[in-house]
Amino acid sequence: MDSRSIVAPGAQMEKLGDGYKFTEGPVPDKDGNVFFTDQPNNKIIRWDAETGKFSVFSDNAGRANGMYFDKKGNLVACSDEENQVWSFDKNGKPTVLVKDYEGKLLNGPNDLWIDAKGGIYLTDPLYKRDYWKRDPAMQQDGQHVYYLNPKTKKLTRVDEKLKKPNGIIGTKDGKKLYVADIGDSKTYVYDIQKDGTLANRTLFVSKGSDGMILDEEGNLYITGDGVTVFDTKGEQIAHFPVHKGWTANICFGGKNRDMLFITAETAVYGLKMKVKGVAGY
Repeated sequence: MDSRSIVAPGAQMEKLGDGYKFTEGPVPDKDGNVFFTDQPNNKIIRWDAETGKFSVFSDNAGRANGMYFDKKGNLVACSDEENQVWSFDKNGKPTVLVKDYEGKLLNGPNDLWIDAKGGIYLTDPLYKRDYWKRDPAMQQDGQHVYYLNPKTKKLTRVDEKLKKPNGIIGTKDGKKLYVADIGDSKTYVYDIQKDGTLANRTLFVSKGSDGMILDEEGNLYITGDGVTVFDTKGEQIAHFPVHKGWTANICFGGKNRDMLFITAETAVYGLKMKVKGVAGY
């Protein structure tokens, strides 16, 4: 289904690479190269937009999941091995940005988005990992959405009323934030306030999501059963089957940001689009 013709004419879903254990967290750098994780194998992989080749960016990724680039070109990751948020420099060296909330471990940071000021919004659901050395029980008093203030470095909660928040993405103008409550099969949109807090939570669609992305027209792409696309009013305009299993996450990559780059279990896929992704930092 593609009612608004957002896919490039004649384009087909293409398998770009496989042989991974479980792929997640794709994000493009400023040149359109895509970085994604193979979480069970504790690696971050780089896909080259020019050649289509893959290379290992980090083989000690802290079990990275959702990721996003900051303005300085650092790769910020939800590294849930120790329930933290890490920042990788261009050489793959990590620094811990978030290690706990009020002295207690987070449940397991899952996905994040960085605003123009450098503030980080992140989701903290509980998915019990077999590599944890900690008590696998919930560490916080629920599964919440957090904001890391770029000036004070203080982590605060910005929504405490979701069942299991997962996918998260903000608009380029920094005015709206979308959060998927995968535990309640809903996706909400919020108004972002000047201080980073959220207001006016509104149901956007009655569907949850793992990863999410926006295109330049403001259409929202959500994942799970393939990729489903909604326009700014919440009307479904497209659905792209990927394969029989779970589709975890997506981004726009490639030199022109017109390649929908999709992580789905053991492989990654590409679909050439007529629309483009929002340019990053």
